Amino acid sequence: MRRKQVYQHLIEVAEKTGIRVIEQNLRVTGVNAQSGLCRVKGESVFIMDKNLTVNEKIQALSACLKQMPLEDIYIMPAVRELLDPSA
Repeated sequence: MRRKQVYQHLIEVAEKTGIRVIEQNLRVTGVNAQSGLCRVKGESVFIMDKNLTVNEKIQALSACLKQMPLEDIYIMPAVRELLDPSA
């Protein structure tokens, strides 16, 4: 499975858990900001730095999703391995 497909599937998993993923250019903010989960007006939003590589995006989003309850969500086996909390 290609890395972009893995990333896209992680976004779908996040959305199924109620987390909206948006990509922003965090360099233009003038503040040293990193990708991460936050609450905006009561909504869970994962703000992803669009300047990261696909591998870095996968790492950031999978680290967030490892902490979520995912038992009732279908996740492709290749992606499920990334989300194993013991890994």
